Amino acid sequence: MHLRLGFVDVVVAASASVAAQFLKVHDSNFSSRPPNAGGKYVAYNYHDIVFAPYGPRWRLLRKISSVHLFSAKALDDFRPVRQEEVRVLVGALASAKTKVNLGQLLHLCNVNALGRMMMGQRLFGDGSGSVNPQADEFKSMVVELLELSGVFNIGDFIPALESLDLQGVQGGKLTDIEIKALLLNMFIAGTETTPSTVEWTMAELIRHPMIMARVHQELDSVVGLDRLVSELDLPNLTYLQAVMKETFRLHPAAPMSLPRIAADSCEINGYHIPKGATLLVNVWAIGRDPNEWSDPLEFRPERFLPGGEKPNADVKGNDFEIIPFGAGRRICAGMSLGLRMVQLMTAALVHAFDWELADGLLPEKLNMEEGPGLSLRRMEPLMVYPRPRLSKHAYST
Repeated sequence: MHLRLGFVDVVVAASASVAAQFLKVHDSNFSSRPPNAGGKYVAYNYHDIVFAPYGPRWRLLRKISSVHLFSAKALDDFRPVRQEEVRVLVGALASAKTKVNLGQLLHLCNVNALGRMMMGQRLFGDGSGSVNPQADEFKSMVVELLELSGVFNIGDFIPALESLDLQGVQGGKLTDIEIKALLLNMFIAGTETTPSTVEWTMAELIRHPMIMARVHQELDSVVGLDRLVSELDLPNLTYLQAVMKETFRLHPAAPMSLPRIAADSCEINGYHIPKGATLLVNVWAIGRDPNEWSDPLEFRPERFLPGGEKPNADVKGNDFEIIPFGAGRRICAGMSLGLRMVQLMTAALVHAFDWELADGLLPEKLNMEEGPGLSLRRMEPLMVYPRPRLSKHAYST
């Protein structure tokens, strides 16, 4: 799809084959970001890793985050932190006497795990996992920043008078601004997307009790009923992984990719793409494309199992039918952490509890509308009653 917005050519890739052309075959030509208000006014004037133009400075930021934050060793070192915060979440749910806003508690768990990993301390609450007004305020700020970063801004499509330093600053030492920008990326990107993905997954499982029962069966077989699930169990939870893939397909945290810009003119599938054109990838549409998926609107994890239609598909940017983290050079830097967190949180919630919708709502009546914004949030929060299903001592260890 080609659009003309102001003075800017905008190309939208809405199929897996076209996305592969842009993000794989021509990835080097579409590795930079176009100037935009979000990068300038929210991301410290493009000093971060998300909006920074492609070049030596961006590669340095990417390398630092990959080695020190998201490498396998770094993630393994912080495994006890993530598991402890998930235990706090489970404990808070187990002691709940009334209905709970699941997304609210997921947010608190996730932001405290990120805070301990990035800054060495729990940011909100006393470690009990109970609802915290400051955490709610922080989430509101994150949502507002996401909306500001992704809002359609007419100035992005009309030539600006001021020039931008698209090459960045040379050198190998990070400035205070770049450090703050990196922390901003980690908190903004991780705070909203991970809890939202888990909330969508739980909503789908509640709506599909047979699928929920199969996940229960797998968890009970692998983990048992006397302890909580751990990250080390995740590789053995094949059906749970298929459930997560199906959530990523139907409810990608970023339904529309962040924009990229064509460094030079090129040809894609016989169409001329001019230099300076903006590229958007419609991840949401690709995941629901009937040319790629049978019954695309149905929640069916079995499609990712042996014998299913996409048994070998992964979400790490290699299979363009499902690219919730993007693909190519600009793939989400925190993908590895995000995958661990959504799988662990979902596994813990399903394993430790049976779930009942609040106020007598029937599962088939659950509102599955999507809210507006750069991230794919639920229109209505998921209000539930958690019912503990494990041995009592499992919740206190």
